[in-house]
Amino acid sequence: MASKGWFNLESAGAAIPETQYFEGDSAFKFLGLSRTTRLYGFVGCLGIGFTLSILGSIVLFLGQISIFAVLYGFGTIISLVGTGFLIGFASQLKLMFKPVRVIATIVLLASIGLIFVGAFVLDSEILCLILVFVEYLAYTWYSLSYIPYARTAVKKFFGLG
Repeated sequence: MASKGWFNLESAGAAIPETQYFEGDSAFKFLGLSRTTRLYGFVGCLGIGFTLSILGSIVLFLGQISIFAVLYGFGTIISLVGTGFLIGFASQLKLMFKPVRVIATIVLLASIGLIFVGAFVLDSEILCLILVFVEYLAYTWYSLSYIPYARTAVKKFFGLG
């Protein structure tokens, strides 16, 4: 019995337009990943990344700053990797470094790295919390760049544009 509904991506092939980002990545052609498999990869990475980030936040409040850095940093990276399953890893890297989001990407990646520095080199919980906040803002700004006029709306909302 064939599955019906919105979640059956394989049978909906004709209804879902193909984009250069969704099907064009050579890694997907080489691996032979279906749309459903890619969706599972995305959801799996998102779930694992979110879980690691939450666990990291919990252990930070227990005073384990080095475990926090590892869990939170890898949780964020795994979540970012998850979107590669949707659009392709090479396409994602190209999109991340387009002029419209290159600054947000650099701040995001730098803040992930600096969380490790704050935890392992400086041993500062306060600095790690500040960097988590910076990372969150950078990730939000980065994500908004994919939504037409979202950045403009946020700027207007805060009286900046």
